[in-house]
Amino acid sequence: MKLKKLVKGIVIDDTTLPSLDVKDICSHSSNVTDGSLFVAIYGEEADGHDFIPQAIENGAAVVITNGREMGQLPIPNIQVANPRLAASRVSAEYYDHPTKNLTVIGITGTNGKTTTASILQEILRAAGIQSAQLGTLGIIADGFTSEKSLTTPDPITLQKIFRELVNKEFTHVVMEVSSHALDQLRVADVEFNLGVFTNLSREHLDYHKTMDDYFHAKAKLFKSLPITGTAIINHDDGMGKEMANQSQAPVVSISKNGSTDIHYSVLSQDLGGIRGTIQAGDMTINISSSLVGDFNVENILCAVSTAISLGIKPKLIKEGVSGCKTIPGRMEVITLQNGATVIVDYAHTPDAYEKVLITILSMKNPSGRINILFGCGGDRDATKRPEMGHIAEKYGDQLYITPDNPRTEDLANINAQICDGLSENKHQIYKDRAIALTEAILELKAEDILVVLGKGREDYQEVMGEKLPYSDLEIIERFINAD
Repeated sequence: MKLKKLVKGIVIDDTTLPSLDVKDICSHSSNVTDGSLFVAIYGEEADGHDFIPQAIENGAAVVITNGREMGQLPIPNIQVANPRLAASRVSAEYYDHPTKNLTVIGITGTNGKTTTASILQEILRAAGIQSAQLGTLGIIADGFTSEKSLTTPDPITLQKIFRELVNKEFTHVVMEVSSHALDQLRVADVEFNLGVFTNLSREHLDYHKTMDDYFHAKAKLFKSLPITGTAIINHDDGMGKEMANQSQAPVVSISKNGSTDIHYSVLSQDLGGIRGTIQAGDMTINISSSLVGDFNVENILCAVSTAISLGIKPKLIKEGVSGCKTIPGRMEVITLQNGATVIVDYAHTPDAYEKVLITILSMKNPSGRINILFGCGGDRDATKRPEMGHIAEKYGDQLYITPDNPRTEDLANINAQICDGLSENKHQIYKDRAIALTEAILELKAEDILVVLGKGREDYQEVMGEKLPYSDLEIIERFINAD
């Protein structure tokens, strides 16, 4: 693509720019090839401006910078106020604004994004809609290989994925939208049609610093919706009404019960799952799901309400909900040979801990115990650690405190902060999560439940900049498959 056409959205005067063809767009210098445009982005861990020499050596034809003094460069240097926004603008232009040809549903919230997206994806499949799911689980779409990375990829990767989806005749995208992505403008040029708000609780304060900042990052999704779009807002969350006020698009209010636009008129749940009737005006939809827990009651409602807003028929919505049997790494129930139960869940916030453990308490055999294996991530919000320890102690009979991606932080410091929330002596501290999990399983009796929190289906431990191979599920499966 011609350089002048590519940068028309970020450059006022292009008369000084040369006439050249841009062959690719990159924000990582190692990906640069001959003819690439390199966007130098200042990040939390590295400054892209420091890698401009490498980008030029690899064949970059032009760079975008923030005006930092770079000396005389041998290639054009386009200076902008915000390279992050520039990366979004030029990526959308380079791939010819693919989201104009897609129905894009953005799901944001502290918890429930992946489950809501997975349920909605099943509903869309039941309706015969060619849809893709994008988020924590990678990209889930026919003909695509799932690559797990960030919840929401960088804008260059994102626009490339959208273009590939359009080329393969996909019509809908269900994507998780993280607060980091919204704050860092990764989705600034994604044309969302619907936005879904699940909930908001304490998380990512290492990055956002305050709950108010966190809220306003999430609110960017709803502020970006066109007046022809729709905002689906969970009013069971304390911030729901305030989030609804951020949307210029029409709002569909939802709740488990009450006077909202869409709600449950009948609801029951037990170990077998969730059953109920969802009311949307004169429309009623009877649903039955094998998913369990109050949080999944809300996730189902978010997905169903979105499907209703898309005009999908009740029969197909019902079929899609029942077809979503389990979510990888979310309340995965595994029965051991001795009859004991292990439940693996990705929960890593105080609110998610509370919701998961309340559900499990309702499942517990009166004569059995709830044992909990967990830890807290390093280099992340430290203020939530005592609260997570307190919640685990409130519901657990035995606690196993283990590493959970300590990153560059001292593990002893993380564990000490968890223990600040404990008042009873019923915990053990481990340096090795595999040893802790093995011992925890061996100590289980038939009626007991072991809850393994934090990692879900992650297949690594992040330690000092390295991702070391590790999987909770692999260790658990050894006991299932043991002779």
